[in-house]
Amino acid sequence: MNSKDDFKQIRHEYGKKELLETDINANPIIQFEDWFNEAVDQKISDANAMTLSTVSSEGRPSARILLLKNYDENGFYFFTNYNSRKSIELEQNPYACMVFFWSDLERQIRIEGKIEKIEPRLSDEYFFERPIGSRVAAAISPQSEEIKNRDYLDKLVNEFKTEHGEKFERPEYWGGYRLIPDSFEFWQGRKNRLNDRIEYRLIEKKWKNRRLAP
Repeated sequence: MNSKDDFKQIRHEYGKKELLETDINANPIIQFEDWFNEAVDQKISDANAMTLSTVSSEGRPSARILLLKNYDENGFYFFTNYNSRKSIELEQNPYACMVFFWSDLERQIRIEGKIEKIEPRLSDEYFFERPIGSRVAAAISPQSEEIKNRDYLDKLVNEFKTEHGEKFERPEYWGGYRLIPDSFEFWQGRKNRLNDRIEYRLIEKKWKNRRLAP
């Protein structure tokens, strides 16, 4: 059997849990919290890691893994360089999709909605909670731009530390966004790929849910 045949045979049979309408919360944010807390309790590595998908003005999608840093009734929060590719695309098309996948629980959550920048004070609060190394990295990195080599980054770090030490303000080009959700999908793997899918849609300011075919 060659490697391509091996690849075709990769398969995991789901079936640990089920997702029934009688089990879900009417509020998808509370449902998210229930699943997220279970992922944390199960000590899943990087339980807050998610794929963020954006689309440019030309209709070209791109995706990357980020860390969710907070969520509440107002939305789901993440932080980045405002000059990065994702930020440029969000300026062009302020809608995005977040996907969380916890393989140990055989679960996935997809969240779609509009993106907006958060208040500067919230970006300041989180920025100064970060380790100093992460703050320096955020300050010096020309994110998504071409650089000569790895040594160039190290040079920028050393020069920045020499000039600023450990006391410096949050750069204006770095901060947070919130995704304001209008759609959720909760996915639970089941046997024979007959997976459970429950979708929530925000209709006239009320959440409505329905079951989708796998």
